[in-house]
Amino acid sequence: MAVRIQRALAAARETRRLEVGAGVLPITPAVFSEQFGDGASAAIVADTNTFEAAGRAVQGAFTAAGRPTVDPFVFTDPDLYAEHRFVEQLDAWMTSHAAITVAVGSGTINDLVKLSAHRAGRPYLSVATAASMDGYTAFGSSITFRGSKQTFDCPAPQAVVADLEVIRRAPPQMNAAGYADLLAKLTAGADWIIADALGIDPIDQTAWELVQVPLMESLSDPAGVRRGDPEAIGRLTEGLMMGGFAMQWTKTSRPASGAEHQFSHLWDMQHHTHEGAAPSHGFKVAIGTLAVARLYEELLPLPVQWLDIDYVAAQWKTAAEEEATITALLGEGELAEKARLEMSAKRVTPEVLRKRLELLRDVWPALSKRLRQHLPSAGKLAEMLAAVGAPTEPEQIGISRERLRLSYRQAHLIRRRFTVLDLAAQANLFEMGMDPIFSRGGVWRIG
Repeated sequence: MAVRIQRALAAARETRRLEVGAGVLPITPAVFSEQFGDGASAAIVADTNTFEAAGRAVQGAFTAAGRPTVDPFVFTDPDLYAEHRFVEQLDAWMTSHAAITVAVGSGTINDLVKLSAHRAGRPYLSVATAASMDGYTAFGSSITFRGSKQTFDCPAPQAVVADLEVIRRAPPQMNAAGYADLLAKLTAGADWIIADALGIDPIDQTAWELVQVPLMESLSDPAGVRRGDPEAIGRLTEGLMMGGFAMQWTKTSRPASGAEHQFSHLWDMQHHTHEGAAPSHGFKVAIGTLAVARLYEELLPLPVQWLDIDYVAAQWKTAAEEEATITALLGEGELAEKARLEMSAKRVTPEVLRKRLELLRDVWPALSKRLRQHLPSAGKLAEMLAAVGAPTEPEQIGISRERLRLSYRQAHLIRRRFTVLDLAAQANLFEMGMDPIFSRGGVWRIG
């Protein structure tokens, strides 16, 4: 682990220190002093749960070390999530002091603090409380703003402390969500392989090696993660940190996010809830990952090298037809406006489409072989998710099979990143890929 972390830190643009290990929480003040100087004051931000899990102990460690602090900011809203109004609350609080923020929490706290600290022109330190996501070491903050999930450009924390004893005591569903988020790097990697092969988005080798090389080792013990086994939790935590470092290196989420995340973002923007609450990001991504993996399994055996390019190019939608499709699939409102923006950014002319399909035809035998080697079967992915305690059926997060099928088409519209959804759309293979999944005999049979 230490060697990989050192390599990741060498590639990092903002993070200068990462401490991962059992019992490292008490050294947080020393890491803080090393990074920000002995004269800097610390300001802890947490929610009611993370303050009890680690924030109170961190505050006590600063007091014991004789380090100056301001009163902690503890979110008490039971509906706290990464939404812009909570960033605004932090922004107002930040104007009352000049301290360096210590974010104690997981995804929500880290994203809120990351953006607010950036706006205040200050670095920050992150204390991880769960292996629930890959954003601790990532560039950018994912915040819901004006009804749309958006990534705001802002630097990663200058230092991260991840005490594995704290993380292994997190609610099991949180670490299961992180495992699902890490598993999604497999389908995200497949999407990047396609974009690279078609000359759309070349693979960055440094980012690829940070994420993909240790990935299967990090995912090797889902049952151990569920039990809170220290070694399994350690491998999971390291894998998630590597994903964040890769995003920090590239200043984009491409190394860690593909079509599977578009399903999650779609349901976020549709304000989806299940049993009175929004399912976790990781659990939505789990279903998205299986949806994408199953689409791959249907597409990869197809003889795409025999694609009738003249026919497909003739079927390509005009801008007006595309606008009608967006309205038919998403109605009116902010989500449809987001789709118009994203589809406009990735729209291609029939001439460009023809050249792209000609290239796809030429590279398909080698490309499909590489994708088969890269991707475990969807059945294997489902077994891994079940073992860690993550959902494997859409109904487990309140998504019907009819809605899931519709979500393939909708998710394709909301992001400009080229993924397997774009491959299916541009090669006119969407229905051919989805029909076996949802028809009689399919794994998600409808009716």
